[in-house]
Amino acid sequence: MKSLYGVIGSPIAHSMSPLIHNNAFLQNGMDAHYHAFHVEPDQLETAVAGMRALGVTGFNVTIPHKEAIIPLLDSVEDAALQIGAVNTVVNKDGKLIGYNTDGRGYVEALKEVVGLKDKHVLIIGAGGAARAIFYTLALEEGIQLDICNRTVSKSEDLIKEFSLERIARSITVDQAAKEIKNYDVVVQTTSVGMFPQINDTPLPLVSVKNHAVFSDIIYNPIETKLLREAKALGAITQNGVHMFAYQAALAFEIWTGKFPDTDRMKKLVEEHLGGKTC
Repeated sequence: MKSLYGVIGSPIAHSMSPLIHNNAFLQNGMDAHYHAFHVEPDQLETAVAGMRALGVTGFNVTIPHKEAIIPLLDSVEDAALQIGAVNTVVNKDGKLIGYNTDGRGYVEALKEVVGLKDKHVLIIGAGGAARAIFYTLALEEGIQLDICNRTVSKSEDLIKEFSLERIARSITVDQAAKEIKNYDVVVQTTSVGMFPQINDTPLPLVSVKNHAVFSDIIYNPIETKLLREAKALGAITQNGVHMFAYQAALAFEIWTGKFPDTDRMKKLVEEHLGGKTC
């Protein structure tokens, strides 16, 4: 019998998860199908009960359900509890278990282009994506983290919540712009620059550190204005396709025990978007 997988969210029609997961099932010779399910917030509990009743093998969780789904699950891994969000659920003998692959997926993708030991990293934003990335980056040896956010209290609260005052500090966006040349890695986690606001940037760039890496979690457009400007100043750049592929691959591995071809996943996404990854 064909195994059923999926993703729940609202909106969800734009999701490229079915594209990459169904292709991964095909490549691995698995009799399985992945479907996108539109679920409004007031229907989340009913939808989760439906997933359980139908025996869905596993599913992803996206906006706006990553936090709200936690109490509806039978158990949740420690990392996901710390982050406060679940993006992957597996059905093990009728028990729904939650995981978060966003942070790990992002860091694995970032390590494709830069080693993180003893690096000075700036995180732009303090929202849900930033939480997962901040938590996971903090595990890297010798790392120093700065977080800038329009609402400074949010980044301050994030640092205090994880008790990471020793290695992290909260700064203003203006301060980050002035100190931008000090950073080895700049991580952009906000929606600034996402389609259709493609001419916006979270902060101005005048110069960057030699061999600095600028990483943006946005993948539509393929290359944000921030990445274009950073590249013009000599930085190495990486867009959100990489994180998207790795978090998906980690979810696939949780469900199936097999780690899929992330290069193929990235290629499928960039072909769908009509561009090339950077």
